[in-house]
Amino acid sequence: MRWALAAMMVLHGAIHLLGAAKGFGLVELPQLAAISRPQGVAWLVAGLAMLAAAFLPLRWFWVVGFVAVALSQSVIVGAWHDAKFGTVANVLVLAGVVYAFAAEGPFGLRAEYREAVRSELSRARVGGVVTEAELAPLPPPVQRYLRAVDAVGQPKVNNFKLTWKGRIRGGPTEPWMTFDAEQHNFYGALPSRLFLMDAVMKGLPVDVFHRFEGEAATFRVRVLSLVQLVFAKGPEMNRSETVTIFNDLCFFAPAALIDPAIQWEPLDEHHVRARYTRGPHTISAELVFNDAGELVDFVSDDRSMASSDGKTFTPLRWTTPVRDYRTYGLHRVASRGEARWETPDGGFVYGEFEVVGLEYDVAPR
Repeated sequence: MRWALAAMMVLHGAIHLLGAAKGFGLVELPQLAAISRPQGVAWLVAGLAMLAAAFLPLRWFWVVGFVAVALSQSVIVGAWHDAKFGTVANVLVLAGVVYAFAAEGPFGLRAEYREAVRSELSRARVGGVVTEAELAPLPPPVQRYLRAVDAVGQPKVNNFKLTWKGRIRGGPTEPWMTFDAEQHNFYGALPSRLFLMDAVMKGLPVDVFHRFEGEAATFRVRVLSLVQLVFAKGPEMNRSETVTIFNDLCFFAPAALIDPAIQWEPLDEHHVRARYTRGPHTISAELVFNDAGELVDFVSDDRSMASSDGKTFTPLRWTTPVRDYRTYGLHRVASRGEARWETPDGGFVYGEFEVVGLEYDVAPR
């Protein structure tokens, strides 16, 4: 859709350039009434603005695109009898501008996400290095895991930026939606998580924003960046996102497993139970390790599946099996995984994820 709009804008801009050429006396265009030289300048500027907007990313498209539409329509009005059909193209471009404004403008979820990330990055956090002595209180499977992912001797994780790709669905019979996602997690007295996803549902763009800062978590979904489908919040959401933030910690910031906010209960050589406290919430999860010491699954009964409108929550067992460990910078983590709800009729996988990039201790920009 974006490239179809860009192609139309290129054609529309080229027609404006022809009008400018007539105004300068460079070509004969009987289809257009007489265009003076000053009018030719206006046609030129409108054409160049339209061409420039056609190739800009959404973040800037809405600004330049609006200017291009305004300039284009003003010269069309001046030659209305011959150029009025250009208004159709401008209406289509304006629709794209409205969407881009909703998606990338100051009131969209992306702007909120970027501002929240900037705010979190501006807060100083103390670093340090993970030592072998800090592993001593941990159960043997967790110690083996931290050694297997090369956490010992490496800097402690204060924050990370993770980029994803994959697909997701709302239920076992619903169609899959492809997505690209970016998230930032921050660690300190009260860890936070910011997760932004761009998905496609039935050919339409969908924005998804999980925000967990302080003691309040929210989950919002918008179609075309305008129509809100889901707005989930409340105690169940806060508890569920506490599970999620601990899941992220286990897989992508394993050095943080030395955190005193975690209480451990050894089960056997490959299983441990952890109780994680964040603010007023304490959740429980079972961690599963393979013979190589890698964490391969995370199981919790403290997360709830939100309804399609985000108004109700159903407690279900949540599991996230992972595989294919890779090294990103100084850290070795799982690069592929799934998210699964265990339901009375057997359960289903609702998300498939692949790590595209992972950065640690991102500096403020």
